[in-house]
Amino acid sequence: MRRDSLAGIYGSQRLREAARVALTTVDEEPIEVTKISRGNRKQTAIATFPTRGPVVVQLCAERTWLRTEATLLREIRRRTFVPVPPVLAAGTHNGIAYMLTAYVAGDDLHQRFTAVSEETRRDLARWFGKALARLHEVFTFNSYGRLNPSDRGLTGGGRTWPNWVTEYGRQAIDRLPDPFDPIRDELHELLGHIPATEPPARLFPWDFRPGNALVVDGSITAVLDWEAPLAAPPALSVAKCEYLVADWYVSDPDPLRRAFESGYTAVRQYPSIHPSHRAVAIADSAVDSNGVVTNPGYPPVGREEAIQFHRVGLTELVGDS
Repeated sequence: MRRDSLAGIYGSQRLREAARVALTTVDEEPIEVTKISRGNRKQTAIATFPTRGPVVVQLCAERTWLRTEATLLREIRRRTFVPVPPVLAAGTHNGIAYMLTAYVAGDDLHQRFTAVSEETRRDLARWFGKALARLHEVFTFNSYGRLNPSDRGLTGGGRTWPNWVTEYGRQAIDRLPDPFDPIRDELHELLGHIPATEPPARLFPWDFRPGNALVVDGSITAVLDWEAPLAAPPALSVAKCEYLVADWYVSDPDPLRRAFESGYTAVRQYPSIHPSHRAVAIADSAVDSNGVVTNPGYPPVGREEAIQFHRVGLTELVGDS
């Protein structure tokens, strides 16, 4: 690979240099590096080689995020059945973090989820429930908030209950665009009813959904994008994953909800989900990290229909509270 061949992929010299350093950890010179769209916070590319399998190169200016993700991926592979790409290398160069993982083949489950049979869809929802429960069973923390890497692995974010979840929920509600103004005050009021009893802090993979999964013949081969993981109450994590798996794609989510719950309860007890947990989960799902309204379904619906989708879910919660 020519030294200047990364110039068309990465806009800055620092990114190009970090990519070169990352690729030197592989025992073969790449023949091609292709940038792909994956997430909002990282620069992602696939490098191919003459004789070995391809690798995924991820770069990020926020060094802690990739270090945390690399640590979490290694721990998930070691301690659970959840398939994640093997981490080949991770480090920093000139203030840019890099991580190399093996490339895992599979179809984007976001595109396949509505095309498979109803039975397969229920099996996949059950798998997500069981996988999330296993993650909750294995990863426990003594505080809330963004996880931090340490010599002992991952530690909680140092936040207390209920301060963290109230702040997290308030930020999610405040990010909602103007069409949500008629219910915004009621959503904030709902936050005041979050249960006072302190729940255990467990892993909150906030983007654990079909859109970040690869599938072959109805079986999930990898779950991607574990950036910026959190420690949070299990109920919040379950409410969000349930929304992204069951509600996101079909008009009648109840069979998928039941399948998701059956998968979770095969591992551990289903948490008690308060309307405030669901409100935070929906508000957090409705707008992405760039402030853009997310579009459910596949093919994705348009912006106005997406706003209506999220607003109906939130309005029902406000009415039930």
